[in-house]
Amino acid sequence: MYAGVDIGGTTTQVVLCTADLTVVDGFEVPTPAAEGGQAMVRAALDALRLLQGRVPSRLLGVGVGAAGVVDAGTGRVLVASDSFTGWAGFPVTATIEHVLGVPAFLDNDVNAFLRGEVATGAVAGEPHVLGMTLGTGVGGALWMNGALLDGPHGAAGEIGHIPGFGDLPCTCGGRGHLETLASGRSLATRYAERTGRTLTARGVAGAAADGDPDAIAVYEAAGAGIARAMLITTGLVDLATCVIGGGVSGAWDLLEPSIMAALAAEPPVSGQPIRVVRARLGAGAVAIGAASRALTELGAVTPV
Repeated sequence: MYAGVDIGGTTTQVVLCTADLTVVDGFEVPTPAAEGGQAMVRAALDALRLLQGRVPSRLLGVGVGAAGVVDAGTGRVLVASDSFTGWAGFPVTATIEHVLGVPAFLDNDVNAFLRGEVATGAVAGEPHVLGMTLGTGVGGALWMNGALLDGPHGAAGEIGHIPGFGDLPCTCGGRGHLETLASGRSLATRYAERTGRTLTARGVAGAAADGDPDAIAVYEAAGAGIARAMLITTGLVDLATCVIGGGVSGAWDLLEPSIMAALAAEPPVSGQPIRVVRARLGAGAVAIGAASRALTELGAVTPV
């Protein structure tokens, strides 16, 4: 078996997969994000041991998807949000390898999400893909020529932090980034600015579904911003496909029309339309993608 681990700010998900990435079992535990890297990895390993007890098997490798900017080569987290304590600089893979005695590999969580969707999800087998996650923040990743493009600093594809989308402050310290338009937090903030009402992103989606013009306008602006970010990326790297996941994508019926309208109004310079699809693997995408990384690195499968 191969293990995939998704260490998020709130929960940690662990799955056991066969060599064809079939998920045999999975378990989710709270992430002790305030207790430091050692505690977070320990929680993941405890969940993995529980799964191994339920599914007796030989573990060959572990893949981890973690929030923040990571160094995939050294297996360390480089930059983490203030939601985490003692996470930046933590040696994730070395700690896991020391405890388990098997190879471990680290990816940024959005990179792992894209690996999962390319391996067994909505864009399985496609060679050129932009992956976007719309959740508390906005993340991005690039799959080019059949491989993940992570860049020299591990930050390639970070589409959520492209400026030019207004002037609101972003969680990263910048201003006017896509995240200020299209994250769950920003959808709630923009709706509150328009109406004086405090709702979650899900609540804003519900209001839009009921015909609230302010809620509809907030989602339309988010969709147009997402499309513009796609066009910027396509102009640089000639993408063919974009897969979108994350909790905000649950309001797909609200986002998709404005995304497609914006793409139709200003098509890519190549003249070829961008295929936009919703992610298929749901909450398991990061963990499955992390397991896919382990499989690929250890040569159990041919990279797609």
